Amino acid sequence: MGPLNGVATRARQLLQALGIRWIDAGAAALVAVLVELNVIVGGGPGAAPLNTLAYVLGAVLAVPILFRHRWPLASLVGVSALLLLYYIVDRRNISPAPLFCLPLYDAAVAGYLAAAIAIPAFFMSVGLFVVDVSTHQGLVSLAAEFLPSIAVLALAIMLGEVVRSRRALAAETADRLRLAGEEREAETGRRIAEERLRIARELHDTVAHSMATITVQAGSALHVLGPDAPAGGAPDGSGPDGGSTNGNLRSALIAIRETSKAALTEMRDTLGQLRNETPDEPAELRAAGLDRLPALCEAVTAAGAPVTVTTKGEPRPVPPAVGHAAYRILQESLTNVLRHAGPRARASVGLAYEPGALVIRVTDDGPGRGTLAADAAAGHGLTGMAERAAAVGGTFSAAAGPDGGFEVAARLPAPGPGQAAAPGPGPATAPAAGAAAADLAR
Repeated sequence: MGPLNGVATRARQLLQALGIRWIDAGAAALVAVLVELNVIVGGGPGAAPLNTLAYVLGAVLAVPILFRHRWPLASLVGVSALLLLYYIVDRRNISPAPLFCLPLYDAAVAGYLAAAIAIPAFFMSVGLFVVDVSTHQGLVSLAAEFLPSIAVLALAIMLGEVVRSRRALAAETADRLRLAGEEREAETGRRIAEERLRIARELHDTVAHSMATITVQAGSALHVLGPDAPAGGAPDGSGPDGGSTNGNLRSALIAIRETSKAALTEMRDTLGQLRNETPDEPAELRAAGLDRLPALCEAVTAAGAPVTVTTKGEPRPVPPAVGHAAYRILQESLTNVLRHAGPRARASVGLAYEPGALVIRVTDDGPGRGTLAADAAAGHGLTGMAERAAAVGGTFSAAAGPDGGFEVAARLPAPGPGQAAAPGPGPATAPAAGAAAADLAR
């Protein structure tokens, strides 16, 4: 059994190397049987006698079918060459249909349709010519003899082409489904990115504003409270109890200020992970508008930075997205005034309703902000304002004033009734020159 197993193993390895499957061997054997039957009944004028050579040559014709899986076109060409050699050597009148059916089907499935049509057409044309010359049969007799073979060969070619087309359609459908799945994944990723950016903006514009106001108010209270009094009593005669009260109040205010600063720092770190480059924001989430500007100005004024508002042009309703972007830009700008402009700074807000546009300008008279780079470098304020302006098709700029202070300007499209939006001068920008703007890149 050992030698037999070794031979079987080597035979299996050889078949695998040649790309011959067991099903291919069975198909070749079946075709060989059909050819041998055709050899037995074949004859015709000048045919060679039915002998061993005829049977051997008939069996050899099916050998190329063994390689149909790996080389379908080569299998068809090999069968054609052997059949032509058989006609020359044996000269027996056998039909090519039993031999050609499977190779023609394989060639058509593999995409070699031209070869699958040309080769049998050549054999049938030559066969018609030779039979007509040698037998002088009539047209009806020739048709009756050749038409069945032609029909069988045509069916084999058509079946192969149908299978190839269905496979190609299935592959194309699979590709489309894959592309559709990738597009859905990309769309899901885009929506997630937009939601992350929306959360980052809203947290920054609401929580950061409130926390910054708390920090500034705590600092102002510490300033009003004056220097820390001795433990035994205050210099102003408030006594020991007053000194203790002052110390407790100062400790509480310091804790409020430091806690709010730490919260702002942690929030900036978190928002830095949430942010991306997508500037879009769902319109239905844009609620705050310019109607909240008076309340915003009152809160900033109460925090210690008086705000004056001037309006040019006839006020008119603006699109909700534009109103929301305008409010957030104003909110962030006034928050920056509280945080960076100094304790005696004043802020001025200007709204100009121009044809097709709303122009916003926020200025302060503080001493400048260049010394605050370490405190503001990790934030996203100016970037967020520029993104909001760009998201609605507007422009944004921010720069230090020539005599101190800081100026933020935005031009947002706001067409009136029957008007088209006025084109902006260019994409939203932050000044490249001026260290103060770079220091404020929050």
